Amino acid sequence: MHDGKTTAGATAADTASVDAEPLSHGLKQRHLTMLGLGGVIGAGLFVGSSAGIAVAGPGIVVSYLIAGAIAMLVMRMLGEMSSAMPASGSFSVHAERALGRWAGFSVGWLYWFLLVVVLAVEATGAAQIAHGWVPGMPQWAWVLVFMVVFTGANLAAVKNFGEFEFWFATLKVGAIVLFLALGLLAVFGVLPDTDPVGFTNLTGQGGFLPNGWDGVVSGVLAVIFAFGGLEVVTIAAAESDDPVRAVGRAVRSAVWRILFFYVGSMLVIVTLLPWTSMQPGHSPYVAVLDSIGVSGAGQIMNVVVFVALLSALNANLYGSSRMVFSLAERGEAPKGLLKVAGGVPRRAVLASVAFGFVSVLLNLKWPDSVFLYMLNAVGAVLLFVWGLIAVSQLRLRRRIEREAPERLTLRMWAFPYLTWAALAAMAAVLVLMLLDDDARPQVLWSAGATAAVLVVAFVREWRTRAGTVEAAGTADRSSGR
Repeated sequence: MHDGKTTAGATAADTASVDAEPLSHGLKQRHLTMLGLGGVIGAGLFVGSSAGIAVAGPGIVVSYLIAGAIAMLVMRMLGEMSSAMPASGSFSVHAERALGRWAGFSVGWLYWFLLVVVLAVEATGAAQIAHGWVPGMPQWAWVLVFMVVFTGANLAAVKNFGEFEFWFATLKVGAIVLFLALGLLAVFGVLPDTDPVGFTNLTGQGGFLPNGWDGVVSGVLAVIFAFGGLEVVTIAAAESDDPVRAVGRAVRSAVWRILFFYVGSMLVIVTLLPWTSMQPGHSPYVAVLDSIGVSGAGQIMNVVVFVALLSALNANLYGSSRMVFSLAERGEAPKGLLKVAGGVPRRAVLASVAFGFVSVLLNLKWPDSVFLYMLNAVGAVLLFVWGLIAVSQLRLRRRIEREAPERLTLRMWAFPYLTWAALAAMAAVLVLMLLDDDARPQVLWSAGATAAVLVVAFVREWRTRAGTVEAAGTADRSSGR
């Protein structure tokens, strides 16, 4: 493991004895930069944003600014800790060092569970699009193809994962940039057969905040989880040639550009089209491209969403395998998962994809019952993970400043005030979700899943301590004390 123990005290992460060969360092800076940029540009933006626009109107721009600011603060905290103490387990390792083994165990397994469940949504969504293109091939067969292809990619050298994500992200970022360029030209009437739109759609149909600040808040609830996935870049940084420098660069470049892409896209959409025309579940990007005369807009966006889903599937499989490998390194998961071949934790990859297959089967067989409960159980887990990241940063920052300040190559802004502000914002989102009829089941099921993992974590810790005390007592008796 790395030498971060000087800033964190002795933990299982530092003392675990690992006989397996280390993970490779095959990821390059360009891989990490594009992973950070493309990791969260997915179906949640291209399709899911329509639900946010429908409730917030043009105020969705403010909703994205608020949600993006929270995500940006979390990434800055995570970047600070990961540059000071790079580890393949990222925030799980940080939580263990800051709060104890129970925290590392809990946040690691919750995040793993989140990734492998969401993986099923992505695989199924991509299969639905592919089935529409090739109706003769059943949906389940497409799922099988995708899972086999990406399992193979993740079992091979880590640079394969990096290359897949690099080109996936390049296509997504290119699509967003082209959309922004066409949108701005349309706004100012530069495109053929278009007149300047002006700001009528921003101020008409009820004004900029047609549903008031309640609409903005509802928009935040609808879009904040679209920023999930940024965390994977700090997990991946540990497998680069220069983890400290790589994570700093990736975090700095990703958060601002992603905020620009999200907020910029929303501003173009609500400027060009009346917000009342938005239909939840239908891509607002397709609606805009249709309105400015781009032929085949629906199929173009289908391709982009398809690539976005496969990209997320690939990233989630990678992130889940590295997280469970890190847990095994620290004795929080079966030791058999520590097998590394060619610099890749292959058993960890297979374990993650196996549960992913189970999730996919449940999604195909019981989408409105069993799988829905699983999906609700991870619905708010991202906020719990972000909250533990913030608490860990509060504790580790002071420890690092005291013991090894030279490690703070990337610092959290206005510490500790913005960390506390981010925690307060996350707590407010959870409270608002509890008050929302549609979001409440996600909070309650996620709280139940979190409580179950915490119980297991505390029971394990209690048994470990009891075993230590018993062993000490046996040693004293045998020595005649």
